[in-house]
Amino acid sequence: MTSLAPSMPLSAIAADSVCPLHVSGLSKQFASSSTAVFSDVSFRVAKGQSVALIGANGAGKSTLLRCCVRLIEPDAGKIILDGVALSGKSGRDLRQARNRVGFVFQKHCLVPRLSVLSNVLHGNLAHRCGPRNWSQGLARQVDRQQALDCLEQVGLADLADKRCDQLSGGQSQRVAIARALMQQPKILFADEPTASLDPQSGEDIMELFATLGRAHGLTLFFVSHHIEHALRYADRILGLRERQLLLDSSSGSENLQSLRGFYA
Repeated sequence: MTSLAPSMPLSAIAADSVCPLHVSGLSKQFASSSTAVFSDVSFRVAKGQSVALIGANGAGKSTLLRCCVRLIEPDAGKIILDGVALSGKSGRDLRQARNRVGFVFQKHCLVPRLSVLSNVLHGNLAHRCGPRNWSQGLARQVDRQQALDCLEQVGLADLADKRCDQLSGGQSQRVAIARALMQQPKILFADEPTASLDPQSGEDIMELFATLGRAHGLTLFFVSHHIEHALRYADRILGLRERQLLLDSSSGSENLQSLRGFYA
């Protein structure tokens, strides 16, 4: 396993616009717990890189991922997203700072009674507010076409008018990915995107992430319990253990045995 290099000074991080995500000294502790979820976590993600975050159950992987975009508020540390410091931002300023960030959740977070196309259009709410981005019947033609293009990229254009509560788990996750693409993201976060899927659907989703990442030059940062996925679909693997980031290694220098050893 690769040991961590010393963290980069924040001034140097801020000046480096190549890296879309910089985290420095990030810490989080919930009020209900006597110990921190993680402490003093620092790393940087390069443009176009695919990064997997691994760790045992309860290690804080999902919390860390959410803290990186302040969906969960960290207790300490600094985050620079696409060259913009998130610290101190709130409301409209915070939403604007992360409007080029796509986030795919394990639970899909679709509106079941609405159509597939309407759910994809919701990705446009990152850039424009109002009812025209809530329903396909109200949407501008240019936005409808963009949403259809996003569905085409995930292989579901033929299901545009179907209600989301009639979809399989794999189809629902593809709609969630299309919705994220609608934001025209520069970086795509995914929190255990295959956890609720059967093995074949999970493989299909990870292949889709890899294909879209290459096609759009996206930076990918995903949490996974599957070390095989980390090895196959990530350029780099980060590992949380004992409330610290104790693994930062290229996937090419790791294997199943070494990653299993990280959990020991």
